[in-house]
Amino acid sequence: MSEPARYRPQAIEQPWQRRWQEEERHHTPESGEGEPYYALSMFPYPSGNLHMGHVRNYVITDVIARVQRMRGRRVLHPMGWDAFGLPAENAAIERGVDPGAWTDRNIAAMRSQLQRLGLSIDWKREVATCHADYYRWTQWLFLQFLEAGLAYRREATVNWDPVDQTVLANEQVDGEGRSWRSGALVEKRQLRQWFLKITAYADQLLDDLDQLQGWPERVRTMQANWIGRSSGAELRFPVLTAAGEPTGETIPVFTTRADTIHGASYVVLAPEHPRVAALTTPEHQVSVEAFCDLVSRQSEQERIAEDRPKRGVPLGTSVRNPASGEVLPLWIADYVLAEYGTGAVMGVPAHDQRDFVFARQYELPVRQVIIPEGSDEHAFEGGAWTEPGVLIHSGPFDGLTSAAARKAIAAAAAEQGWGEERIQYRLRDWLISRQRYWGCPIPVIHCDACGVVPVPAEQLPVELPRDVAFSGKGASPLAQLESWVNVTCPCCGKQARRETDTMDTFMCSSWYFLRYSDPTSTTLPFGRAAVDSWLPVNQYVGGIEHAILHLLYARFFTKVLRDRNLLGFDEPFSRLLTQGMVQGITYKNPHTGRYIAPTEVSDPCDPRDPVTGEVLEVFYEKMSKSKHNGVDPAVVIDRYGADTARMFILFKAPPEKDLEWDDADVEGQFRFLQRLWRLVEGVLAQGISLAAGSPAIDPAALSEGERELRRAVHGAITAIDDDLSDGHYQFNTAVSELMKLSNAMAAHLEAASQPVALEALRTLLLLLAPFAPHLAEELWHRLSGGGSVHGQRWPVADATALVQDTVPLVIQVKGKVRGQLDVPADADRATLEKLALASEVAARWLEGRAPSRVIVVPGKLVNLVP
Repeated sequence: MSEPARYRPQAIEQPWQRRWQEEERHHTPESGEGEPYYALSMFPYPSGNLHMGHVRNYVITDVIARVQRMRGRRVLHPMGWDAFGLPAENAAIERGVDPGAWTDRNIAAMRSQLQRLGLSIDWKREVATCHADYYRWTQWLFLQFLEAGLAYRREATVNWDPVDQTVLANEQVDGEGRSWRSGALVEKRQLRQWFLKITAYADQLLDDLDQLQGWPERVRTMQANWIGRSSGAELRFPVLTAAGEPTGETIPVFTTRADTIHGASYVVLAPEHPRVAALTTPEHQVSVEAFCDLVSRQSEQERIAEDRPKRGVPLGTSVRNPASGEVLPLWIADYVLAEYGTGAVMGVPAHDQRDFVFARQYELPVRQVIIPEGSDEHAFEGGAWTEPGVLIHSGPFDGLTSAAARKAIAAAAAEQGWGEERIQYRLRDWLISRQRYWGCPIPVIHCDACGVVPVPAEQLPVELPRDVAFSGKGASPLAQLESWVNVTCPCCGKQARRETDTMDTFMCSSWYFLRYSDPTSTTLPFGRAAVDSWLPVNQYVGGIEHAILHLLYARFFTKVLRDRNLLGFDEPFSRLLTQGMVQGITYKNPHTGRYIAPTEVSDPCDPRDPVTGEVLEVFYEKMSKSKHNGVDPAVVIDRYGADTARMFILFKAPPEKDLEWDDADVEGQFRFLQRLWRLVEGVLAQGISLAAGSPAIDPAALSEGERELRRAVHGAITAIDDDLSDGHYQFNTAVSELMKLSNAMAAHLEAASQPVALEALRTLLLLLAPFAPHLAEELWHRLSGGGSVHGQRWPVADATALVQDTVPLVIQVKGKVRGQLDVPADADRATLEKLALASEVAARWLEGRAPSRVIVVPGKLVNLVP
């Protein structure tokens, strides 16, 4: 007798992957039966190496896509590459490689790694944002924005390396404000750059969040806060001469607390405010310039951090409070940002905590003008009183509540000409210019006679030149290539120059999901019929780190293109799943700060630094190379197979929670798949085959074991259906249900009749297919199932199989569980009470005494209270 075949994933997975590819198993059907369903993962940057975060993202989406296919839907499940960006340009500078060739090699490597996971991706729809057949349409879309008046140029601040004479990206500036390459202190400079007018859609972007009920509340809140719509007033403070006379100039201030204007004791500008130099008196010029230089080296996050001191200097100029007539000093401070509001703030230390800290540091007056209703004045020992209340020391507005005073003061300001109500947004227009090579060229030409001229659509794409020298110094490589820069103007034919800035990579990722609907179109970025057929995306999956910028920009693009009649929907993604991070076990020497690789720790129970012998800190943290806590997906697949990797990723934690990597749990999933293999091998030894079809089952003729098996089968269908319902995915509990079903089959399958056994086997493999597609396909064929398991319909639960003759009833005595007994499923309250009182549990714990009270919860428990 031959030995049963062993489960060897390495022997079955790649053959099935090749066969699926040959059969075009994952091809997207453009038409036919079934509703369209679009399942999409956020596409990756092609770094060249897949990490476990990628694996989790793409496996989650793959399960969703596979289940939807089995439910009869036409599924679009594509993949592509967010392929422009700084790493390729850095590789060109450091290693002298062509960025395009480097990127293409990385794409090929990562595509191969993804294919090893058995993902049901339609690779015929693959896109790469760095290829001219894609960025041609990114450029065409930019021209749509330009034509609509939504793209414009203005001065904006950049990071400038004074040694290398080049612009730096934020990520090229270290924590001390120095250039990553030259080490020079980075300066802030003004350059004329391109912006998209996202603020024109601020209200729509905010209001339409209510449509996104399939998004996590956390993400919608983050976007709402980022847009930051505030209702308030713009109040204008007249600038005074040294003699106290009005100059005719005013400083406009936006505030949501007009009720506190009588408490203002100074007005403060952002150091970048365009009027700072003009409003600085000669005796303050040196200190103001030095302070502005100091602030220019700080990031926005550093400047607004709550735990940092608030610093500033006076300009020597004064303004007049338009409400009280009081003369106030004019300052600049690091905590005021030019990009928010008007770049000016009225300092009200009594009622704003930042102003309070600033005023205490520079001995500026603190005047209370709001008190809590029914209370005395605030003592100010611990800080400002920031809550609403009742006005005091506010002239004609005394006694008004804060809400009433805000309206009354705004109305008075409008009537007297020194202010009006206004809505303000935290959202700023989107700066898309990048002074780099490896990005999508901006398709405009600068002509001295004609100004900014769009490149004609028939001349797109404006391709990146390949004969470029990379040094990391001086102007952008494009700006240094005169043969590419110098062109003739399309309008007048005179000599002109190309735009040498390239686009922010978010431009490319803000519409890629639209291109997948019609990836071979050569006349438009996508056809209207195709895009409206497939979108909005039914399920989008990606990391929480993209909750604001990528998702906000994608929503903005969609709304603009809708208004350009290129598509017919308001929002790009109906449902969003933000998967948690994959964390690895991390060892760190608390004294040296050095991270130790797990392979260097000889005894995990007593982890010590292999060099110093010091005890190490042990914790879980997001996998990264620098912390030596990553796990290479290829190593896991080589040892256990892709199906085991998939099962672990899905089982270890709910999808939205962080996942802690555990080798023992990976082993556990491998053993589970081995048990399934042995289970089917045992069935094959009995000569059972799915080729027999689905013989009818006579419920009346079933044994008790068969009824239990059918209850397990149809209970699993019901539970997994619930776990995989749209927008409420709980893959970990679905895998648990598969384990419970396999246990029930191990207990009852051998004694079951062929119809019951076949139903159980068929159901197990159909439910397993989305999770472990290779093993399910192999076992399906070994059992002679027709076609592919992935071409079968999702099983439907038989409600009658779930009916039980008896159910377990918990017996409590004085609220504590003391036992249980099986009772008829249809027993009424009186019967349940009678059975409970007659049970051995009652006899033991009541000791012959009658209970004072009996609480019956039908189908669950009886509580006997002595």
